[in-house]
Amino acid sequence: MKPAQLIEFLGVIEKLKCNTRHSWTSSGRRESVAEHTWRLAVLAMLCKDEYPDMDNDKLIRMCLVHDLGEALTGDVPSFYKTEQNELSEAEAWEQIFLMLPEPYASEIRALYEEMEKRETPEAKLYKALDNMEAVISHNEASLDTWIPLEYTLNLTYGEENAAWSPYTRELRAYLTEQTKQKLEKAEAEHERKQDQNN
Repeated sequence: MKPAQLIEFLGVIEKLKCNTRHSWTSSGRRESVAEHTWRLAVLAMLCKDEYPDMDNDKLIRMCLVHDLGEALTGDVPSFYKTEQNELSEAEAWEQIFLMLPEPYASEIRALYEEMEKRETPEAKLYKALDNMEAVISHNEASLDTWIPLEYTLNLTYGEENAAWSPYTRELRAYLTEQTKQKLEKAEAEHERKQDQNN
């Protein structure tokens, strides 16, 4: 890729470092899309031993590119996403493909299409891990960053995508237990403060 085209593309996706997600970090600030992407790719890399027959390199590439369109659209939480948001994201992806020379445009388009169809083991695992990384982030963040629906959603979010393999089911069950413990601890602390005030 020619230097000018490379730097221009990196300038576009730099917005992923600026665009924030609904999730918060443990230090109390909004998480960027790029931060989510980075940790998702690390999570995928660390699952390699659980899926010895899987193309882990392709899985990591899926994770690295899965939110490129959000450089143009920003992030919309799944529970707020409309049909118009979906159309805007598809248009953003087309713009991303046009910015890249071959063979990169075709390679990333193929990954995008595979992720959208969710038929291959890599695409299924990418999606399950993508959902679970969001749950992990919520479990790490302060409860005062949660909106009301997340008190139930964090217990079930992504279960359908995690159901396809024993390991993802086990990981999702572990995260559900972490969420329950977080909520129980908060409830106990709330009751303790109420007792002190009475």
